[in-house]
Amino acid sequence: MFEKQLEISEEKSLQMDTEHMLQLRKTYVAPYMQIATSLIGKQRFAGGNMFRHQIDTMGILIDYGYIDSILLKASLVHDVVEDIPGFDETIIQNADEDGPQVLELVKEVSRLEGETKRDFLKRIIDHGSHRARILKCADRISNMISLGFVTSGEFIERYCDETEFYILPLALEIDFNMYKEILDLVVSRRTYLEESGYFAAKKNER
Repeated sequence: MFEKQLEISEEKSLQMDTEHMLQLRKTYVAPYMQIATSLIGKQRFAGGNMFRHQIDTMGILIDYGYIDSILLKASLVHDVVEDIPGFDETIIQNADEDGPQVLELVKEVSRLEGETKRDFLKRIIDHGSHRARILKCADRISNMISLGFVTSGEFIERYCDETEFYILPLALEIDFNMYKEILDLVVSRRTYLEESGYFAAKKNER
């Protein structure tokens, strides 16, 4: 079922069908949502907190038709290992029968100690599983949407550059609909930088 969902399609369903609803009904996410609440105190640069980001990432996956239980559960806790110092990984591992696989996926999309952002993204591109790649694309969509509330031109430009270089090729390979949304978001943010005078001011500084 999961491999079937990975097929690239330009047609995106606007509503969940009954078959997928019944499959999703069997996915019990409460333990992972409880774990995710530990991120409520982690504020985001664009506002809000990291708990909301986990929920948003899961919503994006469902929006694109991904209802694989491991993927959805991991989306709810995908930042806890990286963002909570000393986090006890056995909490995820023992959450339910899917815990070991969820933890494996969470660790796959978490930066290793001393790993640069560039090396982390290259690791996902070159060696990441299908689930890791899809989760990273959904995560980036959430982050790019939040970028609309960021006013630092330098941060926006750097994040757009990173997205274009690493995430867009990944999304194009994995899910064309995600690719289109990420591309639109990059264009939107670059348009903002242009219209706000950021690029002109940067050029004058040289």
